[in-house]
Amino acid sequence: MTLRALVLRAAGTNTDGETVVACERAGFRTDLLHVNRLVERSDMFGSYQLLVVPGGFSYGDDLGSGRVLANELRLRLGDAIRDFIRAGRLVMGICNGFQALVKAGLLPDPLEGGRQRATLAPNESGHFEDRWVRLNAVSSRCVWVREGTVLETAVTHGEGRFVAPEMELDRLEANGQVVYRYVDPSGAEAGYPWNPNGSIRSIAGICDPTGRVLGLMPHPEKHLDFTHHPQWTRRGEREADGLAFFRSARAALT
Repeated sequence: MTLRALVLRAAGTNTDGETVVACERAGFRTDLLHVNRLVERSDMFGSYQLLVVPGGFSYGDDLGSGRVLANELRLRLGDAIRDFIRAGRLVMGICNGFQALVKAGLLPDPLEGGRQRATLAPNESGHFEDRWVRLNAVSSRCVWVREGTVLETAVTHGEGRFVAPEMELDRLEANGQVVYRYVDPSGAEAGYPWNPNGSIRSIAGICDPTGRVLGLMPHPEKHLDFTHHPQWTRRGEREADGLAFFRSARAALT
C-alpha cells in the first residue's frame, strides 16, 4: 500500500530536508511543498495520509517562534487541516512545527475552534539549547506511540518551554494527552540539562484527543541512523529511535 506524506515548508524552515528523508525511509512517498502552494490548492490535502510541519525558524520567528506560520495555518488552512484530521489522517509538528500547531490552536484540540490554550516560551536557561535528550512516552493516546518507549534524539531551540495554566495541564494529564516527558538516563524526571528548556511538568510532547495529531519539541528526524547517537560505539548497531518513530506512524496508517 502506497502511503503519501506531505512535508510543509515556509521561508526559514530548515529541517525540511531531513524530515523528507525520515518519511521516505519510513516508507512514505513524500512531497515537500511551500505553504503558499497549499493555500492556492487546499484540495491537495486529499492526496496525503501524513502531514508534517517540520522544525526551523519559519519567517525568521519575527513575531515570535512559529507565530506567522501559525496564523497562516489557522486563517488560511484551518478548515482543510481539520477535515484532514476528521478523515483519520495523521499530523505531526516538530519543534517550530509544534510551536505553530499550538499557536494556531491545532493543539491541544484542533476541533475546538482554533483557541490557543498553551504556548512554547523562551528557554529558562536564557539561551539556545542544542543537546541530546531522552524522552519517555507516558501515554499511549497518540496512535503511533507506545507507552513506556524511550526516544533519544536532539533538541535545537530557543523557545521550547511548554507553558499552560494549571487547569489546562491537569486536563491534558487526565486525558492522556501528555505523550512525552523529558527524563534523565535513569528514566526519572529531572531538571536542567535533561529538561533543556524548563518545560512545566517536563512536557516534551502532547497530542490531541483523537491521538492523531502530535507535537514535540525534540527532533526525531535527527536520529535516523544508529551512528547519529553520541554513544553509538558503545550501544552498537540497532534501529535508530527517530526512524522507529516515523515507521510507527506509517504502521498506524496500515
